[in-house]
Amino acid sequence: MLEWWQNVWNSVAQWIQPAQWSGAAVWTLTISLLVLGVIGSVLPLLPGPLLIFVTGLIHTWLRPESGMSWPGIILLGLLLVLAYVLDFASGAFGAKWFGASRWGIAGVFIGGMAGMFFPFPGLIVGPLVGALAFEMIFAEKQVRPAIKSTWGALLGTTAGLILRLVVSLAMVAVFFIDAFWW
Repeated sequence: MLEWWQNVWNSVAQWIQPAQWSGAAVWTLTISLLVLGVIGSVLPLLPGPLLIFVTGLIHTWLRPESGMSWPGIILLGLLLVLAYVLDFASGAFGAKWFGASRWGIAGVFIGGMAGMFFPFPGLIVGPLVGALAFEMIFAEKQVRPAIKSTWGALLGTTAGLILRLVVSLAMVAVFFIDAFWW
């Protein structure tokens, strides 16, 4: 009877020991952070693209055998820069498209920078208030043309948010392609 239990124990241990539990933990952490990064590309409080980039680095450090290559990390870094350039420039491009002056575009950038220091609505309201205030105060525009260029800043900021989401999804795709196939 004792020999039978020993055989059962040995066969169970044979299946448990080779399982790489640390690998499963690293992949669980990686996938959780990637999902959080994609969510953060839409929510202003989380730096989504930066979180995706750092996730690629952490995964490579914790699990080098399935980590990213240097070209993949460089491509991820370039996409990170692209995401933030598109995010900041899109509001200004939208305002310019709808007739904003140089002052209005400067207001979009300054309002965006000031909005980063405030909770959720800051990154959305900041560029709008900046564009409207700079158009009315410095460019000395009337209310109607100032609101038109502010509307352009709103559309541009929305387009930037969508583009940042697309770039973040591309970053996740680059991570998985690099981790599994390169």
